[in-house]
Amino acid sequence: MEIVTPQPNIIERFNRWLQDSIMIKLMSIGFLVLVLLIPSSWIDNIIEERQSRAESVMAEVSDKWSGQQSITGPVLVIPYIRQQIIDRGKDGKEIIEHNEKAFFLPKTLNVNGTIDPEVLHRGIFDAVVYKSSLDITSSFETPDFKSLSINETSVIWKDAYMVLGISDVRGITDNLLFSVNGKPIEAEQSSNIGVLATKAIKATSTDYQQPQSYSAALSNRNGVLVKLNATGPLDLIGSVHIKLSLKGSQRLDFVPVGKTTTVNLKGPWADPSFDGEFLPTSRQISETGFAANWKILHFNRPFSQQWKEDEQELSGADFGIKLILPVDQYQKSMRTSKYSVLIILLTFIALFLVEITQKIRIHPFQYILIGAALTIYYVLLLSISEQTGYNIAYGLASASTVILITLYSVSFLRNTRLTLLFCFLLVVFYTFIFVIILQQDFSLLLGSIGLFIIVAMLMYFSRSVNWYHQGEAR
Repeated sequence: MEIVTPQPNIIERFNRWLQDSIMIKLMSIGFLVLVLLIPSSWIDNIIEERQSRAESVMAEVSDKWSGQQSITGPVLVIPYIRQQIIDRGKDGKEIIEHNEKAFFLPKTLNVNGTIDPEVLHRGIFDAVVYKSSLDITSSFETPDFKSLSINETSVIWKDAYMVLGISDVRGITDNLLFSVNGKPIEAEQSSNIGVLATKAIKATSTDYQQPQSYSAALSNRNGVLVKLNATGPLDLIGSVHIKLSLKGSQRLDFVPVGKTTTVNLKGPWADPSFDGEFLPTSRQISETGFAANWKILHFNRPFSQQWKEDEQELSGADFGIKLILPVDQYQKSMRTSKYSVLIILLTFIALFLVEITQKIRIHPFQYILIGAALTIYYVLLLSISEQTGYNIAYGLASASTVILITLYSVSFLRNTRLTLLFCFLLVVFYTFIFVIILQQDFSLLLGSIGLFIIVAMLMYFSRSVNWYHQGEAR
């Protein structure tokens, strides 16, 4: 008696087609990758939030210590009387006198300084501050009033004074020693020294996100003032010597007010960043510290040597040093998270190839759990990096994630060789990303070569798949 096997109905055939269709499987994997983009964007927001928190803590520490410092001067200020003649018609002419000021910059400016950096801790966050000792010497020539159309008889010599701009006077840690022609003069703090210096600070991102820039003008009218009590021009010609003990945060900048400005700085900091409009003419950087020298001429700056009233801003020529921390875990974590989609996609493709070549069924829920582990990895990386630094955190987070996924894959691969191969691929993926993160200058080259090799390997391992017969080999 012949046994007749019942034919499956249309619903059963449709369910079987859904289970065996390669196209449906690919669409499912693509949909899962798109879904996992949502938590990946959340992770980027978490990294930005933590970075913003770190920056706010550094700003708070800096505010209590002393802010970024910019030194402007010394500048010689000489008041004079300008007469204005007003014709009143039949009433005759009226002469009105206005008290105005003329400003003169030094012929030479020499700064020799040492910077003693210190890292302050607030919880898990760090802020770089410093103490500095600056020795400033300058010389002035006879003021040229004729070129400013000022009658020398209208000059008020006794009210002449000299100013030194300091962006945050709270950073002065010792009595300022100010001497003119060898004569010590007591300095006074002033919130309006009559000289305006502005600095546009630009911040650019060095990672693979869109560059961001902003301009924050630091208006500097703060500083110290010394009254010269001059009786004539001879009292104003000569040398000026200033000894300044100043503390600040992150940056120390100078404005090249001299016809010839030289600045020599040194300090025990192995990671200085020379910032501003001019780079040092010479520098030495070692593991124990740095030494840098600048020389700027008046031809190099965008402002003149003398002017009257507030016709000019001493801006556009700032230069100096920025003390940076050697590791920025937030920036590196953000760069790493940009590769999250690539890691998830490569892992899913590897599992998919195992499915169709080894005829092993992997449920979509298992893909979701593996994708979740790959996504949580970046939160783990961020949290550990705040405690140990990026490199150690990358090793710990990567090893934990690879071990977790490998142990879980045992449940559906059920083959030691396949499990070890899958583990090896995960190690290769994370090592590849780590090399790209470290090699910033060659990251594009290494990334493009690595992706080319990965695509070539995918082509090789999928070459024998008969895509129209649901995974059966030729």
